[in-house]
Amino acid sequence: MGSEIVIMPIIFGVLFGIFYLFISSRHKERLALIEKGADASIFYSKDRKVTPMWKVIIINLALLLMGIGIGIFIAAMLHYNLGVDEDVAYPGTIFLMAGIGLFLGFYFTKKLNNDA
Repeated sequence: MGSEIVIMPIIFGVLFGIFYLFISSRHKERLALIEKGADASIFYSKDRKVTPMWKVIIINLALLLMGIGIGIFIAAMLHYNLGVDEDVAYPGTIFLMAGIGLFLGFYFTKKLNNDA
């Protein structure tokens, strides 16, 4: 009964830990560069074209949602036409198609970065 009280602090603690590790490791890398006398401009190189983040998010989100939709459709066909148990057909097909959608999003994002 008290487990729902513990879950939220754990979630916030994990998010804080990830954010803290990201910031502290970036800070340590930059301090090491300063100590060696290297220029920190390697973090801000403008000569390389990078795909905008909003395009990557939209492509991945669109393919994920399409994968989920196709997964629901295929699961309904499996359930009603082939008699597959509903408790097996829906989650399995949805996760499979969502994973395929994310994989395609990764592939298309990599292709976008190579074209840019």
